[in-house]
Amino acid sequence: MVMEEKAKKLLILYASETGNAIDAAERLGREGERRGCPVSLLSIDDFDPSSLPEQEIVIFVVSTTGQGDNPDSIKVFWKFLLQRSLTQNWLSRVNYAVFGLGDSSYQKYNFVAKKLDKRLSDLGATAVVERGLGDDQHPSGYEGALDPWLSTLWKALYQRDPKLFPKGPELMTSNKSLMDQPKVQITYHDVAEGTLSIPDVKLLEMQIESTRFILPGKLSGKYRPDCFLKMVKNEPLSKAGCRKDVRHFEFEAVSSVSDYEVGDVVHILPGQDAAAVDAFIKRCNLDPESYIRVQPKDKENDQSYDLRNALKVPVRLKTFVELAMDVASASPRRYFFEVMSYFASAEHEKERLQYFASPEGRDDLYEYNQKERRTVLEVLEDFPSVQMPFEWLVQLVPPLKTRAFSISSSHSAHPNQVHLTVSVVSWTTPYNRKRTGLCSSWLAVLDPQKSVLIPAWFQKGSLPSPSPSLPLILVGPGTGCAPFRGFVEERALQSRSGSTAPILFFFGCRNEENDFLYRDFWLFHSQKGGVLSEEKGGGFFAAFSRDQQQKVYVQHKMREQSFKIWNLLTEGAAVYVAGSANKMPSDVLLAFEEIVSKEGGVPKEAAVRWLRALEKAGKYHVEAWS
Repeated sequence: MVMEEKAKKLLILYASETGNAIDAAERLGREGERRGCPVSLLSIDDFDPSSLPEQEIVIFVVSTTGQGDNPDSIKVFWKFLLQRSLTQNWLSRVNYAVFGLGDSSYQKYNFVAKKLDKRLSDLGATAVVERGLGDDQHPSGYEGALDPWLSTLWKALYQRDPKLFPKGPELMTSNKSLMDQPKVQITYHDVAEGTLSIPDVKLLEMQIESTRFILPGKLSGKYRPDCFLKMVKNEPLSKAGCRKDVRHFEFEAVSSVSDYEVGDVVHILPGQDAAAVDAFIKRCNLDPESYIRVQPKDKENDQSYDLRNALKVPVRLKTFVELAMDVASASPRRYFFEVMSYFASAEHEKERLQYFASPEGRDDLYEYNQKERRTVLEVLEDFPSVQMPFEWLVQLVPPLKTRAFSISSSHSAHPNQVHLTVSVVSWTTPYNRKRTGLCSSWLAVLDPQKSVLIPAWFQKGSLPSPSPSLPLILVGPGTGCAPFRGFVEERALQSRSGSTAPILFFFGCRNEENDFLYRDFWLFHSQKGGVLSEEKGGGFFAAFSRDQQQKVYVQHKMREQSFKIWNLLTEGAAVYVAGSANKMPSDVLLAFEEIVSKEGGVPKEAAVRWLRALEKAGKYHVEAWS
């Protein structure tokens, strides 16, 4: 009797923070299946790392967050890989490939993919192809690198073992009979069972938890909010009519007590424009008043699926769209256009959608879609013959994501309150279309009198809360000053009951007159006896970049105070840097290198090593955003 050879399977493991890595991993899975290869697609935290040596082919899709940080889902896996007991041939039977998603405007670009690739190689695994590095700064985003990398990957795998792809390495299909099936199923209910006697806050909490669990991996973190916030203050910080609208918001926790430390981050789930939600529901011929339950179609194989979540109360369809589907802010992925093409009844629309979904049409799709930040609603309105089933819309419309903000208050100084410093985002597209940031523009027009409930989640940021005895050197231009307002508030409170270490703070903005954020606050704490006062060994230094012919930035003010900075560093000070990820963090680091070299009397290379050691010791922290 001839034993039938077991079909080889492609294992795809992803580590995602914002959802991009899971989108790329799902595309890998689809393309593998279309070539006739069985695929197993898992979030890396659902995979047992001890079984890695048993895998024949593993594809890793990993994102890098912040300043070269691991996504939460890969932390346990990475810790396992770093065990000293693992030998150089532990993975000798494993073939692997790594694709990273990052942003080259950050210093540690695609750091997670690079170190994972090196560690796998060190443990004896064989790379099938050179690692791919997707870049948000590329004209076509990460897909600019993913397209050619995938083509190389399929060919390399086929050359290694043609049996892996029974349908060949090049096969792609647009045949509707071979179209993928949606991964979710929707059950409709006549009434909202069991919701009539539930209080408003509790009902909203249940609805959020029920709606947000359905896209695990795309939405990192907990589904149930830590608390609900109510806005109590909304005031401008920047001068009216100047280039930027920066605001100070104050919130109170209404459902449970807020709990955070200085340096922490709060994630807020924004509301959506009611008219846009109504227009989406009407365009898709949906009944806003129907009650639905959404759950994964393949519950048995979905390891991230939790049955308890599916059995929560049914949710009104309109509520589901409002809480889970970003219909009027985020741009759809390329796969959205491919699936749309199957449901287009007008031939010219079908052809255009197929072209957009093809490798040849990638650049034109980028011009039409990403560059213009076209929304799902706008795309659907541009292709009126398309009628997509709601299951596909739930799967493919980008999930409504929370937005993260550095907390700008001290919980000790403001019990049960959260303060934020927010720049209202707006820009003009190449075709002169006005765009605004969903969350910042929503918060900017919220009326504190209306008592809107805002779902919030607290998270540790990149800036750990310092002890009162730790000297601090803070660098926070623009809204980068936000966390340091909390630091200063907390240290001022601590100084009332005991001695505290000094703080040097370097702030920067364009104009003293227009956007000197929290001017009175900083100047008050710089006065005699204040935690930023020279008398206490500290200091406050502001750079106004556009108030003179020669531009002056925070790094220039730092060089002017090099002696003070060096003195605090030799006393064991910790450095905290926050603000725009563009050039600021690297310019600030360069200034520190020059100061250490000059004041310490050492060569530049030694200064670089000294600061690297400071970072390794947990005394050089950066929180930057693009």
